[in-house]
Amino acid sequence: MASEDSFLVLVHHRGSIKRKTRSGVKFTDKDPLCIIVSPTTSYDALVSSVLEKLGLEGVKRVKKFFYRIPTTVLHDTVKYDCFTIGSDEDLQVGGSNRNANTIATVAGSSSRPAVASSSVPVYEPPIQPVASPSFVVDLSSNVGDVVRYGEHLPTEVQCPTPAGVWKGLFDDQDDDDVEPDMIADDSGDDLGATDPRRATGGSSSGTQQYPPHFSSLDLDAMRHDENPGQTAGFGARDTEGSAGMTEFQVGQQFQDKDEALLSVKTYSIRRGVQYKVVESDYRRYVGKCFEFGNGCTWLIRLSLRQRKGIWEVKRYNGPHTYLATSISSDHRSLDYHVIATFIMPMVRAYASVNIKVLLNATAAHFGFRPTYRRIWMAKQKAVAVIYGDWDESYNELPWWVLGVQLTMPGTVAVLKTCPVRVGGQLDESHAYFHRLFWTFPPCIEAFRHCKPLVSIDGTHLYGKYGGTLLVAIAQDGNSNILPVAFALVEGENAESWSFFLSHLRQHVTPQPGLLVISDRHNGIKAALEAPDGGWLPPATYRAFCIRHVAGNFALTFKGKDDRRLLVNAAYAKTEVEFDYWFDILRSENPAMCDWANRIEYSLWTQYCDEGRRFGHMTINISECVNSILKGVRNLPVCSLAKATYGRLAELFVRKGREAEAQMGTGQQFSQFLVKCIEANLKTARCFTVTVYDRDNSEYTVAETTPTGSFSLGTYRVSLGSQTCDCGYFQALHFPCPHALACCAYSRLTWEPYVHQVYRLSFVFGVYQMGFTPPIPEGFWPPYGGPTVIPDPNMRRAKEGHPRSTRIRTNSWNHCQAGLPPSM
Repeated sequence: MASEDSFLVLVHHRGSIKRKTRSGVKFTDKDPLCIIVSPTTSYDALVSSVLEKLGLEGVKRVKKFFYRIPTTVLHDTVKYDCFTIGSDEDLQVGGSNRNANTIATVAGSSSRPAVASSSVPVYEPPIQPVASPSFVVDLSSNVGDVVRYGEHLPTEVQCPTPAGVWKGLFDDQDDDDVEPDMIADDSGDDLGATDPRRATGGSSSGTQQYPPHFSSLDLDAMRHDENPGQTAGFGARDTEGSAGMTEFQVGQQFQDKDEALLSVKTYSIRRGVQYKVVESDYRRYVGKCFEFGNGCTWLIRLSLRQRKGIWEVKRYNGPHTYLATSISSDHRSLDYHVIATFIMPMVRAYASVNIKVLLNATAAHFGFRPTYRRIWMAKQKAVAVIYGDWDESYNELPWWVLGVQLTMPGTVAVLKTCPVRVGGQLDESHAYFHRLFWTFPPCIEAFRHCKPLVSIDGTHLYGKYGGTLLVAIAQDGNSNILPVAFALVEGENAESWSFFLSHLRQHVTPQPGLLVISDRHNGIKAALEAPDGGWLPPATYRAFCIRHVAGNFALTFKGKDDRRLLVNAAYAKTEVEFDYWFDILRSENPAMCDWANRIEYSLWTQYCDEGRRFGHMTINISECVNSILKGVRNLPVCSLAKATYGRLAELFVRKGREAEAQMGTGQQFSQFLVKCIEANLKTARCFTVTVYDRDNSEYTVAETTPTGSFSLGTYRVSLGSQTCDCGYFQALHFPCPHALACCAYSRLTWEPYVHQVYRLSFVFGVYQMGFTPPIPEGFWPPYGGPTVIPDPNMRRAKEGHPRSTRIRTNSWNHCQAGLPPSM
């Protein structure tokens, strides 16, 4: 019987490999050689035993023994290193680790270039009765062949992933534009509170048990390719790891404790090992390997040098000497503090960088895949470091209001707070943030030169605290969108919309006959219909965003073709064309027409809006966020408000220069109008014009070739009243192809029939008033009110992803031109 220190070696002949499949490697030798190896067994004795059992003694010679070692996890794969056993030392060290399950490994063809590792999916191998390393023996060479040592050959075994592993490897995530609505604190990241028993099995994604192996970084640290007689993984140790991670040195110094802790954690992650915090306070930090006293002596002690204010390594026992017995896709030391330091440059460059992008970058860099929640927490910390603390940002708002009003006199900023009660008593020194409305003088002046319509909508904040950013969007004569007013509120409800719309009407949009485009939110409806709100006809009119109407329609009727018919009917510029599309919709399903008839036609159809839309059928909030406000929703509130000032200042400079340059070349109209007129002139060449009233400019135009999907054939045109039976002239406020044909026939210029908003002088007037460079914060007026703090009810406290309210479509690019989506 084998002694207690003996171990079993399972040997597969390399020629027994049949094929590799998703379920593993197929062998022709179903029963591999079983050889008992004792601590005194030599390499030559093992070779002789193998040849003897195979009956090949004197016929063939063992060229190599290989064994495979799981090293690191990257994404959904495990990296393996394949090493050669070529000496007594290698055999003894390789067999000294016996506390994991046996697994057979496969060597690649020896004719291929050697590589260090390969990737296979995570899986749980079947349990074998005896725990020991298993080897692949290469018997392809005859006696006399040269034996090469120190080679690494690739291994690649495709194996299925067990149930439950995918959840840890791939967190469910919504579309790219949506962050989690509620995220809990990642309290498990504190290593000081970690249970040592969970060192190798406490990751959120679960730990998969593997056969005995050395960690990849320890193996690489021990590798000496310069010495061909010393097998990789079993020689003397080096202080340099595979990722360039050096061992600590006594006397090594760090600027502060955070830097020291980051270095220790990064070392642990790079080495693929675990440690526990023994002592941690304001002046010392002690960490030990989880296997300290059980085969490993790794220990580090750091202390504060009070005179210099730096931290120094006082004692270090390293590197790690224990052999890990499990492998995980996560690492306890990879907490959100470490991740925040790594992702800081990415967040600084792009505050709205998606969590999935940061997750993949972190996994690729560290070789471990943390949870979605931990990445989210890390991003919030990085944002706080770059843009200011999330809580302190609320208290900075009153100072910012005073500072921006001093910078730009005429700035409107209305801050609303709620009282704080502690134990039933009013705390007059603190106040909860409630709402904030703000707009700038250039925005107020710009709206006077924009189209007489405004789009309003809200978008969620994606930070530590929830809330909604309400935005009012205007449109200039060059089809550019421009945010003119903002509000931070607790959410979309009747009170918050009333707060925003009342100040918007009072300070930005007092013009009569204004059109408001919005979705069908009940809060907006209540605020616009308030008797004292100033938004009732004829002072203002309301219209629905057709994108939201179509989205609501799709909730009841799933057919995409039916939705297109509804949108075509909405974009119709005449009643005849509307009836054409509506009749088709009725023939498909009368219930769809009944649904649409419940909405007043003037709210969602273009032919009933009396030309107030100027062809704009949607809110354009997504375009505004992407082009002007991208990333602000991810910032603390004060940084968000500051960003709107800076972004608008840049926009006014850029668009103002463009308009001024165009005016300098002698152009009179916006580029948008010029393109539309050029397209209409090409179409007008196919018309036959008849004059009926020369003085009143009354014409009929016959289309020799029908244009578009719907055509009347003959149209009446009145240049005097600027109308056409096609509806284009009165809807968009510039000549349609039929009107252009009449102008050409009568030798008239078309320019007098264009609305003034399309003139470059008006477009330039939108951006003529610029912004003033902000006064430095040190010169802001003092604020003597209560400390503003965030409402704790707005704190994100639950895990999960919000349901995306974004209506995905790629057919709305024509909305700016007043044209229906391509069908």
